[in-house]
Amino acid sequence: MTLIAASAGVANAAPDANGLTMVNVVKVKGLPWFNRMAVGDENFAQRTGVHTSQEGADDTDPQKQVQLIADLIPRRPTAITVVPNSVEALEDVLGQARAQGITVVSHEATGIQNADIDIEAFDNAAFGRQIIQSLAQCMGGQGDYVQFVGSVTMTTHMQWVDAAHDMQLADFPGMTRVESPVETADDESTAYAKATELLAKYPNLRGFQGAASTDVPGIARAVRDAGLQDRICVMGTAVPSLALPYFSDGSVDKIFFWDPAMAGEAALQIALMLVQGEKIEAGTNLNVPGYESLTKLDGYDNVFVGNAALEADANTIAGYQF
Repeated sequence: MTLIAASAGVANAAPDANGLTMVNVVKVKGLPWFNRMAVGDENFAQRTGVHTSQEGADDTDPQKQVQLIADLIPRRPTAITVVPNSVEALEDVLGQARAQGITVVSHEATGIQNADIDIEAFDNAAFGRQIIQSLAQCMGGQGDYVQFVGSVTMTTHMQWVDAAHDMQLADFPGMTRVESPVETADDESTAYAKATELLAKYPNLRGFQGAASTDVPGIARAVRDAGLQDRICVMGTAVPSLALPYFSDGSVDKIFFWDPAMAGEAALQIALMLVQGEKIEAGTNLNVPGYESLTKLDGYDNVFVGNAALEADANTIAGYQF
């Protein structure tokens, strides 16, 4: 364990956790992914005594998230943790928050400037390569595939699909990506509609990669409705409980994910450590599963990653109870 203690003077002045307020701002309220993240918020609050809440807009419009954070600033929370819809759109308002003394910790935001720390569940490029390797194996290294993202402004979604596409071009030349990444606005019905359209447009389509947690269920429903479970490989990021019904007939082949509850708790724990004068560095143990020994991401001053990547197929999906 390598939590770095503050100097004696700072440590003595560290604020009591019971007097702190933290707000976790998520991409959109009501999604199962972020409902699960709220469990981590609650666990953190119970464990530490910090008053913790979660807020999100009613859709993934980046400007709604900007406004939400702008409205938080006058309330002067001790810290804001945030999962951005668009890093670029949030830079200015997060800069305003930090100028007011509010600690900012981000998640799914590699490259963000106006966050004290960005915490990632894992190396996002490696995660994307992990997905395409499995998709290629399922497809026999041959055929057309398509990639879905919540939005092209979502940093991690694009890191996954870009790294996957780069690896496909280099290592699986028999595969061809059709279309640029298809945006679904983190909406399952949109993923379903666009998958249905693509199945009609590309009769030889063999694979789908979904990035938003709602993509895989929407794609799987379209594949099932078309009766193409045995021909088309469906993989990507998903909440296990939402993907579970589609494994039984092969409408989903494999999902890749991390536990949003642990990610939410990790971000809040970092915020608490910073507020109390502790340092985040390589080897820091957040005492949160998957985040026991952080790694500093090369090329960035403020990005740390855990080792929290998970995957499940039809044989293992029942082991994940969220």
